[in-house]
Amino acid sequence: MTRYAVIDFETSGLSPLQGDRALEIAAVIVENGEICESWQSLMNPGIAVPAFITGLTGITPAMVRGAPGPACVMAEVAEFVGDATLVAHNASFDKKFWEHELARIRITPENDFLCTLLISRRLYPWAPNHRLQTLADLHHLDVEGRYHRALADASMTARLFIQMKKDIAGLYQGGEKESGFLAKYQKTSRTQVKAMPETGRTRAWA
Repeated sequence: MTRYAVIDFETSGLSPLQGDRALEIAAVIVENGEICESWQSLMNPGIAVPAFITGLTGITPAMVRGAPGPACVMAEVAEFVGDATLVAHNASFDKKFWEHELARIRITPENDFLCTLLISRRLYPWAPNHRLQTLADLHHLDVEGRYHRALADASMTARLFIQMKKDIAGLYQGGEKESGFLAKYQKTSRTQVKAMPETGRTRAWA
């Protein structure tokens, strides 16, 4: 059975190539269709926290000053995750920071990545948009904590991912158990994959 680690970063900006750094990371482990454990930490990269980021996330400069350094945090989360398949919403963003922060401590990650944003575009093409909050509302998923904090977003993404796997299992009736199925599904043209039919769950968006 595949072990998944749903991760989420809060960062100082959009790109590590422009000097932005991770401020917080969370990882939520999903096995056998259930959330079984989680891990979260702020980190202090030694840079200023932009006011915009504080407004968006609630992470203040004082909170970051009292946090451990990225080297310690990233080494711990890498050990916690192990060789699990990583999952994130808009995974291209989290993948950049995951690889960048681990490279700084000379760790080369080999985890596969799945993206719930890409999967949702194929699985729920009729959704009004594919933002995490919209999809959570669509499926009536409980929200714990505030959006734009790492553990809250990772937990919500984990619940969404579990729902997605159930929906895909219903569509493919066992075919989804093929090795690498989800990685192929998220990259295949929308016209070439099965999607969930628009149902009563979408009436609120009419």
